[in-house]
Amino acid sequence: MNLDEYLQISPYSLEKEKKQEFLVSELNYLSDMHSKKSTNYNNILKAYDLENHKFDSLEAFPYLPVRLFKEYELKSCEDNEVIKTLTSSGTTSQKVSKIYLDKETSTLQTKALVKIMQSSLGKQRLPMLIIDTKSILKNRKMFSARGAGILGLSTFGRKHTYALDENMEIDFEAIEVFLEEHKGQKIFIFGFTFMIWQYFYEKLKEKKKKLDLSNAILIHSGGWKKLVEKAVDNTTFKTSLKEQIGINEIHDFYGMVEQVGSIFVECECGYLHAPIFADIIIRDPMTLEPLKYGKEGIVEVLSILPRSYPGHVLLTEDIGTIIGEDDCLCGKKGKYFKIKGRLPKAELRGCSDTHAFDTQKEKK
Repeated sequence: MNLDEYLQISPYSLEKEKKQEFLVSELNYLSDMHSKKSTNYNNILKAYDLENHKFDSLEAFPYLPVRLFKEYELKSCEDNEVIKTLTSSGTTSQKVSKIYLDKETSTLQTKALVKIMQSSLGKQRLPMLIIDTKSILKNRKMFSARGAGILGLSTFGRKHTYALDENMEIDFEAIEVFLEEHKGQKIFIFGFTFMIWQYFYEKLKEKKKKLDLSNAILIHSGGWKKLVEKAVDNTTFKTSLKEQIGINEIHDFYGMVEQVGSIFVECECGYLHAPIFADIIIRDPMTLEPLKYGKEGIVEVLSILPRSYPGHVLLTEDIGTIIGEDDCLCGKKGKYFKIKGRLPKAELRGCSDTHAFDTQKEKK
């Protein structure tokens, strides 16, 4: 089975043995390819005496800390092959990661994202309400993680309407026109978690305004650090939104600009799931050895999609726990897990977290 054929399979349909066999083969190919095309990546492998090695398990592959993308240009393609540069979220005082995409990588990431989102939204594009401002999409050549997220998810909607104006205030007129036009239809809503809470939910509550979005499905991500500080967990987030706007179907997802396309979407049981072209390992914070399921540690993410940069095996700055594999009650195969938060003293870098930080700084 080649990669194109593999990407046609249902994203949660393969059990452990078949999935790992394909992933190990592809990751070995990518490690070899990136070592030949990226001088910086090759130097890293040499430093660990890992050049020209083949690996027989997911846990054995050398990983790159995501922070390296802030310090070095990690690229496996020529400058004239780069069609888009993505930047990670970061406050104005922080360095940001730069991720260089060529046509092949961008296409693979899009195909993977389509398979994942269709499993949640269906194949028909739905009327889409975006809890953000349109101004975030100003520079199409160099996107922030927030802009890239909005643009990527916009593919699965139609009749796109932005719920916030240029001043980050709710555009009630635009929302009312949107809801009237699509009355009785299934609606797709997307936004970043903290921004949905602060600029949409809290403003609606402050104005004692309720909306009927009971026919909507909400996909959201990022910004949990600030919500935890407000004592808002996933359950509180869902129950509060249901009370204010009547929405029942809400799904968080975990992902990062360093591995666009490989997102982990929350199922109806409340767990994040690894699709067939990505996986997750939890490592001990002290020894970095792989941990058994149920143990809390540092999240490592693997993906067979990155071709233009060596982002196929990354050690994140997040803490999580794998709950199980192939036996979630939702019926999806693959590992399912929970993310607890950031490592202590890790940078503030989530899409909506950093927006909140910069906004607070401007007010001082």
